[in-house]
Amino acid sequence: MKMIILAFSLLLLSGCSAQNPGDLNTEIPFVDTGINSELWVVIPAGDFLKGQHNHPMKVDYNYEIMITDVTNRQYARYLNEALISGSVKIVDNQIVGYYPGDKFDGYNHEVEITAGDWLHHPINQPGSRLLFEEGKFTVVKGFENHPVVMITWFGAKAYADFYGWRLPTEIEWEKAARGADARVYPWGNEIARNQANFYSSRNLLSKVFGSRILTTPVGYYNGRTYDGYETVDSKSPYGLYDMAGNVWQWTGDDYPYLHLRYMRGGSEANYEYNLRTWARNSAGPDFQGINIGFRCARDLVKAAPEIIEAEDQ
Repeated sequence: MKMIILAFSLLLLSGCSAQNPGDLNTEIPFVDTGINSELWVVIPAGDFLKGQHNHPMKVDYNYEIMITDVTNRQYARYLNEALISGSVKIVDNQIVGYYPGDKFDGYNHEVEITAGDWLHHPINQPGSRLLFEEGKFTVVKGFENHPVVMITWFGAKAYADFYGWRLPTEIEWEKAARGADARVYPWGNEIARNQANFYSSRNLLSKVFGSRILTTPVGYYNGRTYDGYETVDSKSPYGLYDMAGNVWQWTGDDYPYLHLRYMRGGSEANYEYNLRTWARNSAGPDFQGINIGFRCARDLVKAAPEIIEAEDQ
């Protein structure tokens, strides 16, 4: 397995001094948000405004994106399938997989990504809610519908590739989060504590179970009330949840002369300004952390034209 030197922005670290990922086997009650993490949403082609200065952009194709981040349950299911197929393997208590490498241009400070096996996910480490026991991956009880974390970019891409999908580009991600207007957050221009999981939100799970509970279930902020804690419905214009807060989300771009990878959305460790639709973060593709996850995109498959057979004459 290869290792590279990270160039990691301070955005990820802001506000996280009190983080405590907790023991690996800490179980919590399951919280049903009523949101189906298996669903996808169509993002229509069209114009939108990109970045803090509202630069006009156009996406000239329809595509689909997951309604939520990939959950622990989904990733555990994938790992069990991928181990059987041989597309990933276990080396030194880590899930690794082959990556063909990136074109290296020899640019000053460029990070070289060579062909070989790269880290996807560390096995049975504090902060992860995935368990590997008796040759099978399972999820710590209560965390089934929480976003999977501690997944490297390689691990996120491998998940998407396995099912014939991909990671969204930054432009695709931002359009899905922002819609066609110039809103600051996926839901509008203001942010409240009960609208997303971020440093100032003080979500109910942290109050009940302590600071070791860093993530909230996907789609948690949907207008429901949980044991007296009232949330605001905070989906994006296209109906996506957790496009701000909870976990950073890997995107698929590989920019020439750099070979870092970029993340969007902010996390539970960040302040309000990191949850803006244009905020971004970066790290090497083999980096993993307790507040980094992902969701997938895919090309919109057109329905096959109906074939009407002519009647016999």
